[in-house]
Amino acid sequence: MTATETLPAVPVAEPIPADLRVAVLGVGLMGADHVARLHRRISGARVAVVSDAAADRAGQVAAEVPGCRVVPDPLAAIADPEVDAVVLASPGRFHEEQVLACIERGIPVLCEKPLTMEAGSSLGIVRAEDAYTARTGRRLVQVGFMRRFDPEYAQLRELIASGAIGEPLVVHCAHRNPAVPPGVTTESIVQDSVVHEVDVARFLLGEEIAAVTVLRPRSTRHAGEGLSDPLLVLLETTGGRMVDVECFVSTGLAYEVRTEVVGEDGSAMIGLGQGVVRQSAGPAGAVRSTVIAPGFRERFALAYDLELRRWVDAARRGTVDGPGAWDGYAAQAVCAAGVEALRTGRRTEVRLESREATQS
Repeated sequence: MTATETLPAVPVAEPIPADLRVAVLGVGLMGADHVARLHRRISGARVAVVSDAAADRAGQVAAEVPGCRVVPDPLAAIADPEVDAVVLASPGRFHEEQVLACIERGIPVLCEKPLTMEAGSSLGIVRAEDAYTARTGRRLVQVGFMRRFDPEYAQLRELIASGAIGEPLVVHCAHRNPAVPPGVTTESIVQDSVVHEVDVARFLLGEEIAAVTVLRPRSTRHAGEGLSDPLLVLLETTGGRMVDVECFVSTGLAYEVRTEVVGEDGSAMIGLGQGVVRQSAGPAGAVRSTVIAPGFRERFALAYDLELRRWVDAARRGTVDGPGAWDGYAAQAVCAAGVEALRTGRRTEVRLESREATQS
């Protein structure tokens, strides 16, 4: 199976007739955004339960949604008979247990990245869902790689598939944050930021990542103590394509994400604030925008809306419409290789189980 191939969706015997009753676990920045999004902008669903380790925060968020209850224990929230589906925005260290609980109960779950904290436990999620699918014909797990829903990324993928720029050869990515919170480490830059480019590469090219190299340029004076920033990451795909990533998380400016695909017959770039900019032979030149979003929530606001809308619609039909458990596992396997490459300074091959092996 390729990096973008999905199994056919199989409807449940009795689709949910009323609004999907959703539990949101973890209502910090992302979780609270998801609650507001589901409540105000997504039809066909309502937030029935919220759960968070901070009781005051959970109470404040629930108070904004009529009929929403606080269930302090996240596993009890998953088991609640008035919950049909779950959005996981809890800290990553809790994801494994919570996703497995959703699979055990047989309800859809949208899990913010990471799927789990390690490739091995993410593979365990894949196997657990495969076993469930073998019994029921249904998939339950979606991972929150929201860039796949961004119109620019979708258009770029369609352009590549059309053959208009020929075979893609090289992908250039820039991922720049204005700042990061205290405590961010160089390894977490790979795990929490570069991971998005890993999924983007798999999404655009339809191939797995075979090897990773990480280089440390001279660090900016704005970097926190002990932080190597920026990083240059080289991803090699199974088809021999190269993806280079500049990840710079303390620019002091704004949030800037760009992706350029260079093909045999032309190139195309997104992230300039004006849709896909295609370059090819001809008299017309490309005009570049100077508008940069202040943060990721602004840059990908529409992507988050589309992600939640499609997830709700799919969950009501008994399907998954987006990146699944395998995508979460593959991303973790690449990031594990990236962390090893960072530590050793050497090119590191990605250790990835075959998709068929997980289903045997």
